This record gives sequence, C-alpha cells and structure tokens, in this order.
Amino acid sequence: MEEYPEELRTPPVTLISVVGCPDLHSTLSKHLHSEQPPINTLALPDFSKISLFSAKPDSPSPPPPPPPPSGILKRDWLLKHRTRIPSVVAALFSHDHLSGDPAQWLQVCSHIDQLKAILRPRNIKLLLVVVVDSDNVDDLSEDRMLALRKRAELDSKYVVLFNQNDSSALHRLGSAFAELANLYYRDEGRRIKLRLEKKTFNSSSIELNIRYCFKVAVYAEFRRDWAEALRFYDDAYHTLRQMIGTSKRLPAIQRLVEIKTVAEQLHFKISTLLLHGGKVAEAVTWFRQHNASYRRLIGAPEAIFLHWEWLSRQFLVFAELLDKSSAAIKNVSSLVLATADKALTEWESRPAYYYQLAAHYLKEKRSSFELALSMSETANEIDNSAESVVPSTYVGQFARLLEQGDAFALQSLTDEEYIRFAIAEGKRFQDSFEIIALLKKSYESYSDLKVQRMVSFCGFQMAREHYAVGEFDNAKPLFEGIANLYRQEGWVTLLWEVLGYLQECARKHGVMKDFLEYSLEMAALPVSTGTDTQSFRFKDCGPAGPASLAQREVIHKEVLGLVSGESGLASVKNSTNLKITGDNPLHLEIDPVSPLRLVLLASVAFHEQMIKPNASTLITLSLLSQLPLTVEIEQLEVQFNQSDCNFTIMNAQRPPLAATAEDKEGRRVETSPSLTLSTNKWLRLTYDIKSDQSGKLECTSVIAKMGPHFTICCRAESPASMDDLPLWKFEDLVETSPMKDPALAFTGQKATQVEEPDPQVDLNLGASGPAFVGESFIVPVNVISMGHAVYSGELKINLVDVRGGGLFSPRETEPSSMDSHHVELLGISGPEGEDETQLGTDEIKKIQKSFGLVSVPFLKCGELWSCKLEIKWHRPKPVMLYVSLGYSPHSNESTAHKVNVHKSLQIEGKTAVVISHQIKLPFRRDPLLLSSIKSVPDSDQPASLPLSEKSILIVSAKNSAEVPLHLLSMSLELDNEGVGGSCSMPHEHETLLDPALLVPGEEFKKVFTVISEANSSKLKLGTVCVRWGRHSVNEEQSSSTVASVLTTQTLPDVNVELPPLVVSLDCPPYAIIGDPFTFLVKIRNQTQLLQEVKFSLADAQSFVLSGSHNDTVFVLPKSEHILNYKLVPLASGIQQLPRFTLTSERYSAGFQPSVAASTIFVFPSKPHFKVADVEDKRMESLVAE
Repeated sequence: MEEYPEELRTPPVTLISVVGCPDLHSTLSKHLHSEQPPINTLALPDFSKISLFSAKPDSPSPPPPPPPPSGILKRDWLLKHRTRIPSVVAALFSHDHLSGDPAQWLQVCSHIDQLKAILRPRNIKLLLVVVVDSDNVDDLSEDRMLALRKRAELDSKYVVLFNQNDSSALHRLGSAFAELANLYYRDEGRRIKLRLEKKTFNSSSIELNIRYCFKVAVYAEFRRDWAEALRFYDDAYHTLRQMIGTSKRLPAIQRLVEIKTVAEQLHFKISTLLLHGGKVAEAVTWFRQHNASYRRLIGAPEAIFLHWEWLSRQFLVFAELLDKSSAAIKNVSSLVLATADKALTEWESRPAYYYQLAAHYLKEKRSSFELALSMSETANEIDNSAESVVPSTYVGQFARLLEQGDAFALQSLTDEEYIRFAIAEGKRFQDSFEIIALLKKSYESYSDLKVQRMVSFCGFQMAREHYAVGEFDNAKPLFEGIANLYRQEGWVTLLWEVLGYLQECARKHGVMKDFLEYSLEMAALPVSTGTDTQSFRFKDCGPAGPASLAQREVIHKEVLGLVSGESGLASVKNSTNLKITGDNPLHLEIDPVSPLRLVLLASVAFHEQMIKPNASTLITLSLLSQLPLTVEIEQLEVQFNQSDCNFTIMNAQRPPLAATAEDKEGRRVETSPSLTLSTNKWLRLTYDIKSDQSGKLECTSVIAKMGPHFTICCRAESPASMDDLPLWKFEDLVETSPMKDPALAFTGQKATQVEEPDPQVDLNLGASGPAFVGESFIVPVNVISMGHAVYSGELKINLVDVRGGGLFSPRETEPSSMDSHHVELLGISGPEGEDETQLGTDEIKKIQKSFGLVSVPFLKCGELWSCKLEIKWHRPKPVMLYVSLGYSPHSNESTAHKVNVHKSLQIEGKTAVVISHQIKLPFRRDPLLLSSIKSVPDSDQPASLPLSEKSILIVSAKNSAEVPLHLLSMSLELDNEGVGGSCSMPHEHETLLDPALLVPGEEFKKVFTVISEANSSKLKLGTVCVRWGRHSVNEEQSSSTVASVLTTQTLPDVNVELPPLVVSLDCPPYAIIGDPFTFLVKIRNQTQLLQEVKFSLADAQSFVLSGSHNDTVFVLPKSEHILNYKLVPLASGIQQLPRFTLTSERYSAGFQPSVAASTIFVFPSKPHFKVADVEDKRMESLVAE
C-alpha cells in the first residue's frame, strides 16, 4: 500500500486558496488545518499569481468532435484537485483599500474583475474577506460594502468582515470556507453526473463512463458523502469489467495491465470506504468477488509474472487495510455473515490470511519471472532499452520518452518492448526478501491468535526462503521450532522435510554433532514402504528427497560412514572436510524427552526391589533401535549412581579395544557373544550385580560405543514407567516387551534399595524417674562398640513434644527469654575429665534449644564412650528424646556408608512442688469489709484485708512428685515498688533450721503475719520462694550437698480497705463446767460518724446466759462499745458459744463471727498444766499431713 501515491492512499482533503494580506496567511492556514475535517490552504503572495488557476483558452472556431480517449483515468487528475485546483479562492482586502483614495478602490475593483474572469470557467467559488481592526470597524461605510458585493456579484454572506482581535472571527471564516467548498464539489459532481445521465459521450466509449463515475465518487469523498462515493466507485468498477475482451485501443498485454491497474485503484477505494464504515463482512465479500473476477485473467504466457505480481499486491493491500482498520478489530470475532455462494470463514477476516496468500502469489511471480528471464533472447538489451520508459499520462500505461530538440515526446510501446521493460524492472528487486517480510507478518499475526499449526506453516515457508537465499542462521531456529510441533503432533512426512533442511543447514555450517542428530532421527522415522515411489511433489520434498525406506537406508549408511571415520562432512562455511577422530570425538546424549529415543532406547530393570549389602542380584538391560539397518555396538558401559557398580560389556565379535582408564582401575568387564541391534527387536542382557553401600542403587545411563571415537549416552528408563515411542506407537508393528518376564516388564524399576547393615554398636539411655520443672535433668548416654569400630561417629539429639504441639510457646512476648521453650537442651558433657576445649578441629559440638550434635571419638571394638545430656523443663510437658548415632565401620569415609542406630525415650516433665496460700483474719476479731458485702458470688475479685489489722498468711508447699524431696527453705520476698502502700511481715526471710523431708503427697505449711500499714487500694504480697532438692536414699547428704532447685510463685494482689466496724470476742481460753466466766463483745467504730447497730445473741443449750439478747445501740466515732455477758457452762467438751450477730443500719449489712471463733473447750474439772521454758520465741512452723 505504500507504493500507492499519497492522494490515493489518504481520503481527499478540501483545498482552498487565499490571496492578499500575506501577513494573515499563516494564521489562516494553521486554523483551517486544525478544523474537522481539515482544510488545506494554497497561499498566493499577490493577485498576479491568480493566473495559475486559469483554464485553457477557448478557440474562436467551434470545437471539433473529441477524439476517442487514450486512457481511462488521468494519472495526475486526483493530485491536481488535491494540490493545484482549489475549491474556493478567498480574496483578502484590508480596510484601507476600501476606504482610502479612489485609486486604491479602483485597484480592488480590478482584482475582483480578474478573479471573476479566471475562476468562473472552472466554477471555483469566490469569497471576499475585508480585514478590519477594532478601531476602524465602524468607519467602513455600508455603501462601499454594497458596491463591493455587487462588483463581485456575490451573496452578502460571502462578503465577510474579519476582525483580527475577535477570537470567533476565525471560526466564522472557517465555516464560510467549508460551506463554499462543499457547494463547489457538489456542483462539480452534479455537472459530471449530468453527463452520465444524458450520455453526452459516445456510447462505445466505456473509458469516459468509468472516468466520470470515478470523478463523481471523488467529489463525493470531498464532501464526506461516503454512500454516494461508494456507489459510483462500484459503478466504475463493474463498467471496467466490461472492457475486458472488447477494448482494442492498446496492445493486448498493456490493455490488460491498464485494466488491472484501474481495477486495483477502484478496489482499494471501495475496500477503504467499507472498512471505514465498519462493514468488515461486506469488505471481505467484496474482496472475494474482486479476486474471483481477476484471478483467472492471466494474460499472455510471456507476461504471466505480471499477473501474479498484481494478484499478490491485491492480497497485501487488503491485509494492510484490515490490519489498520479499528472496525475490523471490533467486529472480527462476530463475523457470521455469508454470501449466496459460500459462507465467510473466520480466516478471511484475519490479516494473516491475506499476508500468507500475498507471499504465495509472489512466489508464483518469482517462478514465472525466472522462466520468462531464461526464455528471453535479448537479456543483454533489456537494461538499456528500459531506461527511457516512463509512466504515461494515464493510469496503468507506459511510454517511451523521446527527446525532440528542446522538447520531449511520448511514444507508445509494443508488447515486446513493454515485456522487456517489465523484466528489467523485475531484475531490480529481490522477491525473496519481500516474501520473507510478508510471511513474517503472517507468522506474527497467527502467533498472536495462538494458531500453532498455521504459525508452523508460515514459519516453514519463511525458513525455506531464508534457506534459499543462504541465510542459514535465520532459517535454523525456525526449522527447529517447527520440528518440535511436528514431533508432538506426529506429522511424520512434514517432519521428514523439516529435518532434511536442518540436516543441510548443519552440513553447510560444518556442525558434525547437529548433522548426525538430524540424520539419525530421519533414519529412525516411521516411514512406510508404500512411499518408496517418487512423489509428484518431489520438488517440494526438500533437500532430503521424498520420505521412503530406501532414503532412510541411504541416510543411515552415510551416518555409518561418518561414525567409522571412513568419510567426512564437507563444510561450505569453512571449506573443510570434518571427520570424527581422536582429536575430534563425538558424544550424543539421549534423555527420556529426546527425539533420538527412536535411535536408541535403554530399559533397565532390577529383579529385586530390596537387597542385602554385598548380596548379588540380577539386572536386565534391554536395548531397542528403529534404525533401518543393523547396528553393531562395539561396547556398552552401564553406569550407576554408585560408581563401584559400573561395568563394561564388550562385543566378542569385535576385536578388543585398547585398555581404557576404567580397565586400569580394575573395573568390572563382561563379554557378550553379540551386541547387534535389529530394527524393532529388543536386545536383552542379564548380569548379576552387588553393592556394599546401603541406600538407593540406580542405573543412570548406558553408553554405547559405535565407532572408534563415537559414543551415545542413553538415559536408563524403567520398564514400568517407560513411555511409548510417540511416532511409532500408531504403526502396524509387532508389539514386543523389553523383558521376557511379564511381571518384570510391568513392575520393573531401574533402581533398587540396598538395606543398611545391621549395627554392631549398642546405644543406651540411662535416665530413670520423671523430670521436674526447674531442675537440670541428667540423661546418661553410653555408646558401646560390640563388633564394629566407630569411625566418624556423630550423635544427634532431638527433643520432640509427645502431643505434637511443639516445645516453643507462642504466647511468650520476649523471644530471647529462656522460658520461651518449655523444654530446653542445656548442654552435652563428655566423659569425666574431658573439657570442651580439648575437642579436636574435626570434632563437632552444636547445641540448640531442642537439638544437639556432638562428635563421637574413634572407638575400637569393645570400647565405651559416654556423655551426659542436661535437659531443663520450664513447663510440665512430656517429651520424646530421640538419640541417633551415625558412624562408619571402616576408616575410608569417602566410600563407606554410614550405619545408624536410633534410640528413643519418653520423659515426663512434672511439677514437683505445688505452692498454695491462704489468708485468715485474726482470731475472734471480725471487721466489717464493705467490698465483701457488695461482691458477686463466684466472682474473681481479689481478697480484701482490713487496714492496720493483723492478718495471717499461710503458705503451703505440697510434694506432688513420686519421690521424697528435701525442703531446704521457704521465704517470702516483698516487692512494693509502684504500690502506694506497704506492709510488714515479720520473719519473712527466715530459713528452716533443718531441711524438712517431704514424702510424696506430704504438705509443708508456714505462717506469716501481714499488717497493712498504709491506706492503698492494692497490696502486693510478694513472691513465695521454695528451695528444694531430691532426697538421696543411698547417701547421707547434708543440706549443703543436696542439688537444690528454686521454685517461685507470685502471690496475687489483695485489696486494702478501712473497716467501719470491728467486732472482737473476749473470753477465756477454756472453761470449767459449772464455773461462770465473763464473755465480752467489743464493737469498735473506726469512722468519724455515729454508728447505729443492732445486735442479737442467740441462746445456747450448753450455757446459761445472763445479759441483753438483742438491742440497738449507738457507737460514738472513734470509740468502742462493750457488751458484757456472764456464761455458765453446763456440758464438757468442745461447745458452741452463743452466736452473736451484728447489723449496721448505715450500711444495711450484718455479719457474725465464724463458727471456729465461737467455740470453747469446757473441762469437767480444773485442769493442771506443766509450764516449759521456750527459748526461741519465733513462730514455729507446723507440719501437717
């Protein structure tokens, strides 16, 4: 499409001309060009240039009858109306020219008369523009404007005042230009249509009919009347079709060239308009009709290349139109319209389809051109005679340019001269590069659509073109990508052709490895014997020839010659003859996805899936080849992941090769009677094998040596998981199995498992009893060599949670805290006397929270090595201790496999000492605590203590373990920082005089006195610290030698409040039956208010009571009220005193002393006590069950 002139490629743009006031031309041109649609401006500097628009002068005599037309469309008519003949001429006059002196006015009138005389013959519209300023806009008289309009014979709206300072003046002027231009093109179109309707031309002159239709369509395009333009282009196109076979104006070849050229331009215009209107289906249908109309108009045989070139250009231009059309992109997926003859396919709306066919027809042109060039007898004269041939006046015509004095003349050409000119023009271009460019566009377009088969087809055509012009580096990547697709989809014949090109690319580059790979793959392709006959498409079979069994054998023989070193590979690039020699050996790799699996396939199966160390087992090696000729293998090398198991199989029918490096190292060598591979027949070889290393034994590869310096390494495959040969599985062949045993063929694997040798080293874990939270628990580990020496021993320790929850606590906010792990491995200590600094450089010792690794020194048979694991529990949790010993029984660590011994031990982590506490108020002294009255039952509110009252704190330590414990000390550490009050606890740091022995379940109690000394809302009681240790049964240990563990527990905070009332009961410690005693009830008011209280004293059966049973009394502020009673006991033993109840009216709360405070022991007679001296006045601790 770029070869078309711009006036044809782009839609017509209105052309106007301006003359006068040249300083405004730039402003006007810029504004008009920015309009929609744009308007081009032809600026004339002065009125003397108006003569450029004058028509040819009319002759005085009547015109003779017009001669028959010499062509269809004039070549420069469209360009003339785009660049030289304006539709409107605007004459710009300044205000001074109209209102100045009479001479200036006369000059204006002269210019107007000149304009009318020149423009009227061409019907060009005239616009008068008077340029004024804001200052003199009112100075212009209406009479002068009227005289100006009458002089120009114009309507008033076509005489415009242009104020340079008015922003809207340019828009008004642009509207006037657009209106007049539209009027001009409409009038011109009507004038031409009138000729068509009245048939003013000769009815036999089809050329004029076509020309007039073309002109009317162009004028309609100027007006943006697309429907009328399309209609008249269509009329011109169908009229042109009638000229074929009827016009005798030009020689046959040139006449057909002219018709096709005009048809090409009309088709381009019609397709552009259809696509511009979003009518993709109509455009595709139109192109199909265009192609069907002219595809068979080949013309003379010597000019057939011109037809293919023209047809290729039609597809190329339409592809570019589709590619650039936004409507095509929108509607391409919904294109479902059809014609009466044939439904439209989806591909016909894709640019790739047309690019591909454009390349196809250009290749046809190249072939025809080469034939025409070879048949030309005047090939040497072509170039000289073509220099003077130029395009003629009419579209599609050419003529010879002759120099006649100072002038030039055009001479018509004969068909022979035109053919010579066309051949000379064709020799200037290389069609191969244009074909590659077209195919590349189609290739990329199909790639975007993800149509792989069409991508491969176009890629193959493009690669062939690169190959034809010698660009092998560009051709090879394309061929390789196409070959991969054909392998996947099984297109054998197509793959053969592609591989033939790749083979030749490798030959010309001198790459021996690539050449052999492609040759071997071609020789192993499943080409049936029915294709031995020469194909009728032999010329398209590629350099390898037709796919046949005979051709496979030829290729195989060529490979055998190269492998044996008898022949070489001629390289075009380096001009050398390459051979496979000792200095240039060749090695090929075949993996499970390689296309060379057709050449050699190796299947390996162990007869047993599990074997003992140093025990023999059988292994079967099966080889298969699809090469057409018998393959003789000189030797096979079977490789394993354990190199000691590698062995070599020699061919007994071949002379032994020179000793290899492996043979010198003492590797195993076997001999087979024959190593011959026939087509599609398995070669099965069975040998025994053994391994002294435990673990996985796997056959990795089989290396076949087929020549002195040529080897093929084939990856071993298991029969159970081996895939079929993709290109051979649909062939009519006898199915064979790689193994004779069906069970082995179905389940055989190329790997087996070598069991570990039985360990002869004992690993003992000597821990006993449970572990306690807080103590360092010692686990002895003993390594005893029973029958193996221990080399390179490593001891691995792992701690695992039994419940699977993990040893790490995610609730801990400080990751560096020691308690972040519930159980922690503190350390590993070696035998006594061994220090960590004595470890050698090759010894390992790594300790982590739950993992440990330590080296075990060399041990002879019968020796023992021990260590101790120190584990600490921070939380009660059962853990599993895993200890693994890995060692080598031999000194050669690089070849010996490690032997592992595993032991595990579950250890329960328990809490040894359970600490609890209890707070009691003073005996027979009960305060009224308001918080206890308002508290909700079963709530978690802290306990409350009365202010400045003595309270009793009882701390208990219970042995919850299963072993006896020594209680070394119990103390209470106070921490009153940040608390508004404080408390005093006498004797809180005192330790025990002697350690207390606590049997399992026994409880130790200690009493502390708490006195709150300040009024604060909260009181911290501190932390209880209990130091204890395990009790040793075998040895007498003092408290200083017992390994102690400190267990702490922080006591909860308590509330402190001032009780408004305190009730105290005062009575003797005991009573005697029948003896009266005094029972006092003291009510103390600790507030600043008068307290009204009600009390009652219930009768008791064991006492005779005298005093007030119930009453209401008032207790003064900060004073005490005493109630006095006399009681006579009537029964002995523990008796319940009369129950006293107090109710405060102010607080609406009542309380009474506890049952224990209201109890007294009554003796039957007066007792006698023996008083002992007490040296230690401290409060003694009590030991209770």
